[in-house]
Amino acid sequence: MPKTRQDLLDCLDALEIAYSTVDHAPVFTVAESQSLRDEIPGGHTKNLFLKDKKGAYFLVTLEENAEVNLKTIHTLIGASGRVSFGKPEALMEKLGVAPGSVTIFCAINDPDHEVTIVIDAPLLDNEVINAHPLSNDATTSIGRDDLKRFLAHTGHEPMILKVSV
Repeated sequence: MPKTRQDLLDCLDALEIAYSTVDHAPVFTVAESQSLRDEIPGGHTKNLFLKDKKGAYFLVTLEENAEVNLKTIHTLIGASGRVSFGKPEALMEKLGVAPGSVTIFCAINDPDHEVTIVIDAPLLDNEVINAHPLSNDATTSIGRDDLKRFLAHTGHEPMILKVSV
């Protein structure tokens, strides 16, 4: 059973990680979330759930306006051949969320470490990172170092490299 928003927040509390969460109407795209920028400072994320030719999965987290070249990103992240977007069924199976709710916090739903977490390095120029808390009807703000600590707690050592163009 996938972890819920409350499970995530309980985990952050147990790790004594400071965070704040703002509830809002569900947002499915970066464009829909633009109206939240004035009330939620920090770096806002978008996430790509990708699969390579051999069936390996990657979660790539970038700053919301960053662009990636999907034809060449595989050479940067160590994928076997070109990547494509993972199917919604695989997203639910591997990370426990539906499309529109993909977030770096999904690492909590990957106890077997089947998904490689990739963070675009420029995102970490922000002291505060904003991401959905496993549902797209809220945004949780967390310090970048605390985000790394959370990922370590889940057993994920993210690849931090510049994948944006």
